[in-house]
Amino acid sequence: MYENSVSRHRRSWSFAVACLAVLISMSVRADQGDPYLWLEEVLGEQALDWVESQNQVSSARLEGDERFAEIKDAALEVYAATDRIAYASQTGDRVRNFWQDQTHVRGILRSASLESYLSGEPEWETLLDIDALSEQEGENWVYKGSGCLAPEYRHCMIMLSRGGADAVVLREFDAISKTFVDDGFVSSEAKQSIDWVDQDHLLIAKAGDGFRTTESGYAAELRLWKRGKPLDESRVVFEVPEDYAFVQPAVVRSPSGVHVFAAGSPLFFREEVIYLGDLVAAEESSAQVLPLPADIDWRGMFEDQLIALTRSPWEVAGEVHPAGALIAVPLLALLDGDVSGARTLVAPTSTRAIRGVSVSQSGLYVSLTDNVRMQLLKVTSEADNWQSTEVPLSATGSLSLVSANAYSDLIMVNFEEFLVPDTLYAIDGAGDPKVIAQLPTRFDASALVASQGFATSADGTKIPYFLIRREDAQGTVPTLLYGYGGFEIALTPSYLGPLSMAWLNAGGAYVIANIRGGGEFGPAWHQAALKENRQRAYDDFASVAEHLIATEVTESSKLGIYGGSNGGLLVGVAFTQRPELYKAVVCAVPLLDMMRYHTLLAGASWIGEYGDPDVPEERAWLAAYSPYQNVRGDADYPAIFFTTSTRDDRVHPGHARKMAAKMIKAGHDIVYYENTEGGHSAAANLEQVARRDALVATFLMQELIDGED
Repeated sequence: MYENSVSRHRRSWSFAVACLAVLISMSVRADQGDPYLWLEEVLGEQALDWVESQNQVSSARLEGDERFAEIKDAALEVYAATDRIAYASQTGDRVRNFWQDQTHVRGILRSASLESYLSGEPEWETLLDIDALSEQEGENWVYKGSGCLAPEYRHCMIMLSRGGADAVVLREFDAISKTFVDDGFVSSEAKQSIDWVDQDHLLIAKAGDGFRTTESGYAAELRLWKRGKPLDESRVVFEVPEDYAFVQPAVVRSPSGVHVFAAGSPLFFREEVIYLGDLVAAEESSAQVLPLPADIDWRGMFEDQLIALTRSPWEVAGEVHPAGALIAVPLLALLDGDVSGARTLVAPTSTRAIRGVSVSQSGLYVSLTDNVRMQLLKVTSEADNWQSTEVPLSATGSLSLVSANAYSDLIMVNFEEFLVPDTLYAIDGAGDPKVIAQLPTRFDASALVASQGFATSADGTKIPYFLIRREDAQGTVPTLLYGYGGFEIALTPSYLGPLSMAWLNAGGAYVIANIRGGGEFGPAWHQAALKENRQRAYDDFASVAEHLIATEVTESSKLGIYGGSNGGLLVGVAFTQRPELYKAVVCAVPLLDMMRYHTLLAGASWIGEYGDPDVPEERAWLAAYSPYQNVRGDADYPAIFFTTSTRDDRVHPGHARKMAAKMIKAGHDIVYYENTEGGHSAAANLEQVARRDALVATFLMQELIDGED
């Protein structure tokens, strides 16, 4: 499943405010004067007692609402429906799928013949039952995926998380005998990644347990692990400094051969591609860093060409490859230090951006957005002549490449829109699409309409957004505004889920803001809101809110906002900077203390996105917007629901805990809920996902709809 493993890598303020930020940075240390540092002890007794007391309050308020159970049950019915599409990955002449429903709460890994799957009537057989395994071993296992050796896909490393954390246990599994391998490869719980070199050798990057670890808490070294040998005796083949974000293995397999790489990342969106050669035959490692731009986005190989996306213009031999272009460079030439053979295969435009690249046996499949609408191209090469053609799909909306590998001409692609259920297509080598499955309609969309609008941000930039509401809506209505705006992640149309449908059925409108910091228009859209320019993302979000009010979609007394992770930071900044704009806020698994974020869990790896609080100049701009430092006791804030997970080992739960505690102490209207498992998604299984949706929907209805009565 991981033969192309590299695919995994992947208002302005016044002078007075700026001066205030400098004063803050000069007078406040990250850990001085903070009475809530004890809440950063994830499993500390005092911290957990506080969490339990807050959970009791929030559960009584939200679960005691008669709407809660109805919303939860409806959500679970959708999430666990047996007629949903079973998305699968190709494994030779078979496919594999991970499936969860009300019978298999934790899920089963199962397999079917490719022929039966393409017919629309797959004949499934269970390979691994996670519910049964959890009961047998007395563990709260959450399946986190598997890495299998192509092209046979028999030898697999199963990734199991306790409670949904990023840290996993790795165990070798035989997909033919359907058993874990006696005396096979086993690696204890850690943040780690692996790739197969051959059936007797693994490349492993592991954080801790004898491995060097970066300041971000990820692996700092890569080892070659031989079957039958203890992991602590494995050979180090590449390592990075501790101030790097991480290093990962990347073995690229195809019918033409096997290439062994490492990917070292000094920061997010900075990458060194390292060729490791034949590690098994060589007695000593011979790592070679390829002469590529520091901000390259490597996507694998096709035949003898290294395939990548540029994040900034790259001039080679008088030719400029624009930022956001798909390029190919001959690997052998790269190994000789020659980049003159670089070619642009697909170029971006002012509105068009490449979203995904997958390698098949006959070519590359490239998904693109144009004004946040999507299309699919196939790129092929004959005698070093590259050509691209559009795949004739009748569907419109958002697409995702579900499955492709270098051993097959067949790919699988999913299409969806806000109001149109998903359709899964199989596309053969000739580029002919065939419908495999269609998701049944989950709601009556006849009274709803989806449209795209544009707001104008503080600096004049047009910011797109999507609006979904009843077609017969009159006057202002309660509205939920969602945003993210970071890490080059694009928010594209997708079939509405239980939470958004519960909100729309209650008479609300739902809006998705495509603000800067995201990837809707390629790297430039993302880079426009990095570091010292982060305020642009927050201005963009506020501009969409102001536009919705100005166009009488809603009014501030009816406007709620929602964001998670980086989106949690977004809404945290939104309500601390512009509290008058909003009535309710849902702030999920958030970053909020930007003076200490880099010291908590994986935070140091995001310095390239936000900046470094230990650098005075950068600390100043972070202090200007950091929600935790900018909370005021005398402010009139909207109602706020903080939610996080004890088992989130990516964004520390201390962010949400400390912010909530500080605001409660100041007398603000705060609701706090912390799931004791579930990782960064704040949910470990389908029942918990449904419960999370019901909590959020109930809070929003209490604050925005009940308030109309």
